[in-house]
Amino acid sequence: MKRFIYDTHVHTSEVSSCARASAEDIVRFYKSVGFTGIIITDHFVVGDKNMLSAKDWEESVEKLCTGYEKALKIGEEIGLQVFFGWEYTRYPLSGTDFLTYGLNASWLAEHPEISEMRLPEYLDFIRNNGGFVSHAHPYREAAYIEMIRLLPSKVDATEVLNANRTEFENDRAAEFAQNYSLFYTYGTDNHLGFDQKKLAGMVFDRKLNNINDFITAVKEGKAELFCRNA
Repeated sequence: MKRFIYDTHVHTSEVSSCARASAEDIVRFYKSVGFTGIIITDHFVVGDKNMLSAKDWEESVEKLCTGYEKALKIGEEIGLQVFFGWEYTRYPLSGTDFLTYGLNASWLAEHPEISEMRLPEYLDFIRNNGGFVSHAHPYREAAYIEMIRLLPSKVDATEVLNANRTEFENDRAAEFAQNYSLFYTYGTDNHLGFDQKKLAGMVFDRKLNNINDFITAVKEGKAELFCRNA
């Protein structure tokens, strides 16, 4: 049976300051290792030191999309599907990050009120508007992360395997998802492109049509774990 592999958590250096790989490098890397598609989930930080607000919201959304748009163009040229999402963080809650799927850039541009929402309000708003939220690496520990925050009633899914987290952290994430009957997502959290040493993703028995098709397949449990060294 043919397998269709997608990475659900990918960054580009055009948008995510912590990423080292450009959109072009990311797309060419995933094509070279046999993936069918990727979801670009660049960082979208609200309430940070630059105080993202309604007045510059449209400009910020345009910036968020630059990596995705470049990746999409190259993907169409070489035969790799590229879908759009974002990784949302409400400063100063650094390290509490949420992969947001199912809503496009036009929708996001039309809702500058997100810039003033508290985290639980944002999560409710996204889901009430047809979006799908997976809590990224919920048990990640790092020096800059003040505490682990869990909001099980506010999300649809949990990233239960992240290729850049420890086995212990991923195991705790899986327990969390099981205990609260949340859907599972798997992803690499790739910031490095060709230098990424370990890959994770989701395997489907058919080629997905779009991001909403991805969400439907996740909800139906029609995905297997993909995990290997690059």
